[in-house]
Amino acid sequence: MATYTTEITSDKLISDNPIHQRLYKAYIVAKSYVSGNLLEIGCGEGRGVAALGPLVDTYHGIDKIGEILDRLKRKYPDYTFEQAHLPPLSSLEDASFDSVVSFQVIEHIEDDRWYLEEIYRVLKPGGKALISTPNIRFSLSRNPWHIREYTPDQLKKRCEAIFDEVETKGIGGNDKVWQYYEANKKSVNKITRWDFLNLQYRLPASLLKIPYELANRFNRNKLHQSQGKAVEEICHYDYLLVDNPEKALDLFYVLHKKSEKES
Repeated sequence: MATYTTEITSDKLISDNPIHQRLYKAYIVAKSYVSGNLLEIGCGEGRGVAALGPLVDTYHGIDKIGEILDRLKRKYPDYTFEQAHLPPLSSLEDASFDSVVSFQVIEHIEDDRWYLEEIYRVLKPGGKALISTPNIRFSLSRNPWHIREYTPDQLKKRCEAIFDEVETKGIGGNDKVWQYYEANKKSVNKITRWDFLNLQYRLPASLLKIPYELANRFNRNKLHQSQGKAVEEICHYDYLLVDNPEKALDLFYVLHKKSEKES
């Protein structure tokens, strides 16, 4: 049985629902972009397999957690799953995928330039990669599981150094979403106000992971108790693709590799 942390958000825990729906929205948006041979980097528990697998010719999922991949292999025997720590994507050939999706991954990667270079390498000319990551402007506390978070412009510059064209979009929300965000912000502030010495930003991440997990789970459960249906009824429809990433909870960038005709 899986153990769900607040970092690996579950569709099975009601208190996780607003975050689960926010992450799932990226896959709903991706349906309009993917085609051909699809690579997903960081496939997790299979949100992308279920949403995108039926729309493409082949699906290849990569993740570092073997237990999750074993379950996916049994559930989706027609798709390919691979356990790997990255970068690099050493098992994959150059120009072998028409589409790449990698949602909520780059913030975990030490060498983010190499990660982007590898995505560019395995894309076919004319291919598209879709990435998402939290917008640091709306982060409520330090997440010790993240090596870094980005402003919209920081991520744009990272991507433009590698890709031929970068479309900068984001995942925002309607009033229901922002009301939940404000309630969450107020609740988190009640917890972090006790951090008089600003230890969340001064201590090594390794020392913060357990306290962060306990506080985050407590906070989500408390929000569910206080907000009730507002937590339970948020759906991916409430999250919106927006053109201005500055107003987005998550950055959602479309990365293009020129076709041979354009080169």
